[in-house]
Amino acid sequence: MVILRRGFKTEANDTAREVRRELGLGLTDPLDPWQLAKYLDIPVVALSSFEAAAPKAVRCFLHVDCQVFSAVTVFNGSARLIVYNDAHHPGRQRSDIAHELSHALLLHPAKPAIDHRGCRDWDPEMEEEANWLAGALLVSEETALKIAREGFSLDRAARIYGVTRRMVQFRLNVTGAQIRVRRARRAVGVSTYQ
Repeated sequence: MVILRRGFKTEANDTAREVRRELGLGLTDPLDPWQLAKYLDIPVVALSSFEAAAPKAVRCFLHVDCQVFSAVTVFNGSARLIVYNDAHHPGRQRSDIAHELSHALLLHPAKPAIDHRGCRDWDPEMEEEANWLAGALLVSEETALKIAREGFSLDRAARIYGVTRRMVQFRLNVTGAQIRVRRARRAVGVSTYQ
């Protein structure tokens, strides 16, 4: 387990708020990762669009073992291109794209995907930072509190915000939204049972 540097989570929440402001979104509006990619001038391409160029690889990642590949950022100098697995659930696709966009927002440097031994090379700290920011972008702290206050089911929240139930539950947990809402209601004498 990677421990994020002190203050990173607060910075990520601030970044998510700033991104929403720049996109003209409210703090609890759903964020469309494709819209953010367009704003950042980062093309986003479905893996299936490479079928003619690499039929065996595309078939493998889309149909044979689709869990092996989620998304990747490909660099050409300083230009970026995100390729995502369009065989995944739409909510998962949004998370995968938000994760790759988070690398860009965090100014993570490009590096080869494969090390000198031919093994996948990845930086666990950068990956955890991108995971955290992606969650904050898709289900902001304010959104998690709204979901808890309004008593949305995981399914309803997932539909509204275009994410998976797992993402909603994760963000409710890490923000402490349900506990915070219960405490606030107790403080003002409002019943948590409606």
